[in-house]
Amino acid sequence: MNDLLVMKFGGTSMGSAERIRAAAAICEEAWRQRPLVVVVSAMSRVTDMLLEALRHAEGGDEAGLARLLAQLDEKHRQCCNELLEGEARAETQKTLDGILEEFARIARGVLMLGERPPRSVDEAVAAGERLSAALMAAFLRSRGVDALAVNGWDVIVTDAVFGNASPLLPQTREKANAVLRPALEQRRLPVVTGFNGATLDGRPTTLGRGGSDFSASILASVLDAAELWIWSDVDGILSADPRLVPDAKVLEEITYREAAELAYNGAKVLHPRTLAPLMEKGIPVWSRNSFNPAFPGTRIVPETKDGPVGPRAVTSMTNVALVSLDPASAVLSGTRVMARSLEALAAANAEVLALTSSSYRQNFCFLIRTSELPAVIEKLEETFSLELAHGYLHPIDVDLDVGLLAIVGEGMRGHPGLAGRIFTAISREKVNIIAIAQGSSELTIAIVVRKDGVEKAVRAVHSECGLGR
Repeated sequence: MNDLLVMKFGGTSMGSAERIRAAAAICEEAWRQRPLVVVVSAMSRVTDMLLEALRHAEGGDEAGLARLLAQLDEKHRQCCNELLEGEARAETQKTLDGILEEFARIARGVLMLGERPPRSVDEAVAAGERLSAALMAAFLRSRGVDALAVNGWDVIVTDAVFGNASPLLPQTREKANAVLRPALEQRRLPVVTGFNGATLDGRPTTLGRGGSDFSASILASVLDAAELWIWSDVDGILSADPRLVPDAKVLEEITYREAAELAYNGAKVLHPRTLAPLMEKGIPVWSRNSFNPAFPGTRIVPETKDGPVGPRAVTSMTNVALVSLDPASAVLSGTRVMARSLEALAAANAEVLALTSSSYRQNFCFLIRTSELPAVIEKLEETFSLELAHGYLHPIDVDLDVGLLAIVGEGMRGHPGLAGRIFTAISREKVNIIAIAQGSSELTIAIVVRKDGVEKAVRAVHSECGLGR
């Protein structure tokens, strides 16, 4: 099918009746010009409410569960009443009631068990996207658009890693061709739930962090779409966080690799997993603002038309921890300690944001997200229990008073003096550099500083590299 467009709307773009109207207007305009598949997130805060309800259920708090169920019902009922009238309203409300009752049934099961099985959680939290898909499809039909709500678990086939499933693309292609392509050929508009899929034998799963974006990129890939548009509440991908850097600008175009590095290092950009299916096909992505649809946004492509141009953006993270390991005895091979540490990190499903080592003493440190710290420490202590007990390894050191800034750009390779300029700019702000890491691709320079120096360092580097408006 030629010129297929896949569009995805995030939680803020689906956050109220007003925002659903705006998103529907964007969909209607596109659908009248070309084939379209729409992927939707849950309304803003709804996934958090669903998870909170399950936590109350697990803790035996029946009153807390009932309160959240009532809030979820009220939020979607109000939205339905504002969007629809007459028979359409009654039919859609019946659908919403059915979805919420399914969620309540699972939550009551959790209440009885006193625990939340991962499989049940995945089935339950998918309710948020199912509710918003039902509302969007119904409102589009009221506008004369032949829309239908499609549950992601009827289309996207995944492995059985509940909470963070990965897609099985050949099987997903078969399902998408069976479920979505006939609708597209009939000029219908499928509104697909993001975030969720199902195993080959039909057990519901979710796709983890950035799951709705991932759903959209999976569908764009298996349907051989011409483009993917991701709609959020920002004008595109910026050269820095505008809360830290007032003159940050929207980037007109960046590469897949630059977008992946920015996301990995804390920017609110498409998650690297989301980009993978698109990179294989070379499908361009637009990051656009549903609150400002006239603005063109940022285009993410295999190669930019201007080629590599040096640093493109600076991003930062403060919810990080620096973990250091230091052998206390020459008996221990530093290389082997590092290898075993990386295995422990893999077992904890942690992402290494930066890693540096010394050559003589064989000590090293790595940066991870604080949310992953408990699991990482547990795995490290388990891995090195004997070495720690006998003093061959110094106690594991954790520093939470740190932050990361990363300078990203395809064109930084072989830029003489660039690193020196960056370090000088940071030192002028009296900010001490704790650790530095740069991969062989020279796509990213990662710098660890004290937490209270992150903002000053970001502004200094942004200015030094001339990235502002």
